[in-house]
Amino acid sequence: MPANGVNSVELEVIEDVATTYASGSDSAGVSEDEDVQQLFVSGAHHISSVPPLKKAVETRGKSTQFQGSASEGLAAEVSEKRYASLPNREQHQQFLTDFLTEVLNSAVFNATDRANKVLNWVDPEELKRTLDLAIKQEPDTHEKLLELTRATIRHSVKTGHPYFMNQLFSSVDPYGFAGQVLTDALNPSVYTFEVSPVFVLMEEVVLREMRTIVGYPNGEGDGIFAPGGSMANGYAISCARYKFMPDVKAKGLHALPRLVIFTSEDAHYSVKKLASFMGIGSDNVYAIKTDAIGKICVDHLESEILRAKQEGALPFMVSATAGTTVIGAFDPLEQIADLCAKYNLWMHVDAAWGGGALMSKKYRTLLKGIERSDSVTWNPHKLLAAPQQCSTLLTRHRNILSECHSTNATYLFQKDKFYDTRYDTGDKHIQCGRRADVLKFWFMWRAKGTAGFEQHIDKVFENAEHFTSSIKARPGFEMVIENPECTNVCFWYVPPGLRGVPRDSAEYRERLHKVAPKVKERMMKEGSMMITYQPIHDKPNFFRLVLQNSSLDKSDMNYIIDEIERLGKDL
Repeated sequence: MPANGVNSVELEVIEDVATTYASGSDSAGVSEDEDVQQLFVSGAHHISSVPPLKKAVETRGKSTQFQGSASEGLAAEVSEKRYASLPNREQHQQFLTDFLTEVLNSAVFNATDRANKVLNWVDPEELKRTLDLAIKQEPDTHEKLLELTRATIRHSVKTGHPYFMNQLFSSVDPYGFAGQVLTDALNPSVYTFEVSPVFVLMEEVVLREMRTIVGYPNGEGDGIFAPGGSMANGYAISCARYKFMPDVKAKGLHALPRLVIFTSEDAHYSVKKLASFMGIGSDNVYAIKTDAIGKICVDHLESEILRAKQEGALPFMVSATAGTTVIGAFDPLEQIADLCAKYNLWMHVDAAWGGGALMSKKYRTLLKGIERSDSVTWNPHKLLAAPQQCSTLLTRHRNILSECHSTNATYLFQKDKFYDTRYDTGDKHIQCGRRADVLKFWFMWRAKGTAGFEQHIDKVFENAEHFTSSIKARPGFEMVIENPECTNVCFWYVPPGLRGVPRDSAEYRERLHKVAPKVKERMMKEGSMMITYQPIHDKPNFFRLVLQNSSLDKSDMNYIIDEIERLGKDL
């Protein structure tokens, strides 16, 4: 791994030496029609900040002269007002400038530089002693807050680093980051048009376009941004149950027969978890067998549907998966759609991971049949690399979300408002307050275009294909699934000392099971990269490389292979 690289970006506050600052909410020396004085200066990567200026500060009629930056000189004057949650220039502008400079330098640019580590590993007990986490009675100074910022970044995993391939998310997309910052600055809650006019309309546009990409006619239907794919799957269960048994909304489970959901044995655990949460019960989620490459067995699915009926239960939903968490398998959606039509079942597709492939003409065929679904979970924060969290539930059934979940609270969703209250969309959510997760994704989409997302998807699949062909040709590497469908590449590394041991022996299996955890420990302690491992069914631990960062290239794929071999060859 190359030596550490450090790049520096500075933000500049341009101020008039003669400026006189007023306290309170008044903009310090800035007219009402001016914006923040050139906070971000474009151009070179390194921008020098102006030297400290001598300023006159007026606070409640009292003038105090001081020398130094605003964050230092004003500490004594405004400490008694630190509790007030209102930004003003004399107290906060320099601090925020310093803070954002630190974030850009350390958490964005340096943290994503291949020359730097993915993480600085510290054992939990030692980290407790290292970090200053105690809550205090008195406020910290701005300098102390900047020190805490640096410590937080230093000891956090750099999930935007090109060599963080540990989970189904990664990257720090610059446009997604910008959208995230703007979201937090505006701090909206997306439930009514009166408080979130832009974001209500923005959600409508983005969700319709996503439904169009899925294949619902003219993009018709409904949809929501949900707090994660698990909750999106829960919304699908709720809507499916309501469609077949609308009395559940008022009368509850006592009015229902035993309900049964069907999903793959390799499906995300959220289906069972949400079925339990909603009172259906995890025992009533029937796990369907998968074949050798991780796809649901349609024959077993049909036999389990018939079994549930014979037991007197009421089957109502199949949750198919488009991109399973470990293997990355895509269930045969067309055949599942046929069964759902035959037995009158709601067809949900959990495409939280694999849904991004819909953006590519070359790879969208992996999800052929998804257009026949009743609902889809699709997480742009996964394969499309939007910042966390960004998850959606899409459905072809117009108004079902409102019919299923609305309570018409009169203190929020008044029907006699002066505007069209159809734009008060919050009642279809089970949440009340809700972040505008749409903004970062919309901003990325506008920055890249649909064509850019297609190029992104094609690149990550190309990287996965190159990695697969490379390890197939490399001694000591063996595939778990010979030809991966998605960008999950699952493989074993067999060290030289294990290659002579009979494959069918207990010794081989036991020793191989320990290789991936030991290599993972070494890579984390060195900070060189992060790749996860796991067993599945009767298979011993194996590595799972997941690729969704389109900044990687073939040389990075070669580095990963070399690094695993270096870390594990003596085992």
